[in-house]
Amino acid sequence: MELIEVMRTTAACREFTAEPVDEATLWRILDSARFAPSGGNRQPWRVVRIESFSLRHEIAHLYSLSWREYWAHVERGLVPFAPGEDGRWEGPAVDLGAARERPAPDAFGDQLATVPVMLVLLAHLGSLAVTDNGLGRQSIVGGASVYPFGHDVLLAARNEGLGGVMTTVLCRQEEAVRELLGVPAAFAVAALIVLGHPVRQVTKLRRKPVEQFTFVDRFEASGLEDE
Repeated sequence: MELIEVMRTTAACREFTAEPVDEATLWRILDSARFAPSGGNRQPWRVVRIESFSLRHEIAHLYSLSWREYWAHVERGLVPFAPGEDGRWEGPAVDLGAARERPAPDAFGDQLATVPVMLVLLAHLGSLAVTDNGLGRQSIVGGASVYPFGHDVLLAARNEGLGGVMTTVLCRQEEAVRELLGVPAAFAVAALIVLGHPVRQVTKLRRKPVEQFTFVDRFEASGLEDE
């Protein structure tokens, strides 16, 4: 498949058939993804592939708890865990304890334990050059050394005719995931990536046109501030 076609047709896929992904295909995906860029070429990513039936159900349960927190924000019309207008997070905008006790609609989470491929993406914190530390706002830079790898996994999967999604919802339960998988404190849970043969392959993606997010010499209001 041509590179541009892969880039323009890699959608977030959350529904999969029961067809397994063979070992050779998964190896090719990870072998291609490893060429992602990272600060200092330190390649801070680590991947834990979850095959155990019991571990998959534990991960699905932890995801569900996190999703309930996420959904509690959505119900109130809020961007989940987003910082304020000053770029700082002042604490939960909803009662997280109460949210975890309430069921939330989640078709993806309901079938998460049975997805063909489940990967937990980790990042070695000491290898991240976090150049926006200390700027007095929400830090975002460290992810630049790990999420390109995660997106490469999705692009490589699309090239193999597969679908997938990378979700950070599981990060809300980082300590529990660390304990469950024996992950040292030096590593952060960066994302959960699932792959498989899609029930349907969505190829017409909706994205803003270039002129709405690209400016010359000076920032211009684009409506994003009101979204």
